[in-house]
Amino acid sequence: MAQVESLGAAVLTISDSRTPAEDTSGDLLCELLSADGHHLVDRALVPDDVYRIRAQASAWIVNPQVSVILTTGGTGFTGRDSTPEALSVLFDKTIDGFGELFRQLSFDEIGASTIQSRCVGGIANGTLIFALPGSSNAVRTGWEKILTHQLDINFKPCNFVELIPRFLER
Repeated sequence: MAQVESLGAAVLTISDSRTPAEDTSGDLLCELLSADGHHLVDRALVPDDVYRIRAQASAWIVNPQVSVILTTGGTGFTGRDSTPEALSVLFDKTIDGFGELFRQLSFDEIGASTIQSRCVGGIANGTLIFALPGSSNAVRTGWEKILTHQLDINFKPCNFVELIPRFLER
């Protein structure tokens, strides 16, 4: 069996209503990435504020220990949901297929309501960024059906790990 390449990850919960004690989606992301052999470098919770989201993501983008940023929350249409607007301007390249595939997979679980999910993915300064909805079910779907495979360097024919600069140098 091939060895799993451990990635340094940062988890960001975006919410105006949750506290760290109530952050079940963030907790789940941390558990799932750890179970797959990755390690948590940092974790934060910020309100639905474009500039607070960008500031935290930007700090992690320049941190050489962080290879992937996973966010949960703020991807809907209600209230101040602004995660896609906050993160998309930071992307050097957008991973359009991430949101498309997530919505396709989510359709089997929640039907046409998936159209209200604005999850996005991209690459910024060699750091992978994936924004998931705030529900634990959505986090589980995104991780188990997409990210667990794409954050595994052994997954073929291709995976996102191969896009991280430190892996391209090999």
